[in-house]
Amino acid sequence: MAVLSDSDILDLIEGGKLRISGFDEGNLTPNGYDVTVSEIWMPSSGSKAEGGEIEIPGREWFVIGTREGLELPSDVVGGIWIRTTWVRKGIMSSFGRIDAGFKGNLTFSAYNASSGPVKLRIGDRFAQVVFEELRSRASKAYGERSGNYQGQSGITLSPSARSQE
Repeated sequence: MAVLSDSDILDLIEGGKLRISGFDEGNLTPNGYDVTVSEIWMPSSGSKAEGGEIEIPGREWFVIGTREGLELPSDVVGGIWIRTTWVRKGIMSSFGRIDAGFKGNLTFSAYNASSGPVKLRIGDRFAQVVFEELRSRASKAYGERSGNYQGQSGITLSPSARSQE
């Protein structure tokens, strides 16, 4: 696999092979794309923010939905990395890969490991997606394999009904 540069990413977008709804060239990095916060939910209090700013108390679990929707071709995967800006403030999260053929918004689970509150604003850049090209196309893309979260919109904590059949 090879990590795609900013030029590679733009070429894929311009060619219609990779789609990022809400694309903002200012969020392009030398080797990835920063996704932004669309909504924040804190399960312990039921607080939800879709605008403005929310304060995440220390030692609190929260969930983020991204503004951007991604549509990956069957020969590109995405690696997700939390931006170090948030790590330096005590925010921890565990990310993985976005499968080839995935379509939808992203949902991230995170934890404020610090003792004090951390403020998050809707629109903040939260994570970077690093795109990698597979050596060959997947024989069955995400939607054909499991598709548990295919087409998700907004914060999604459970697999789609289709994948549970």
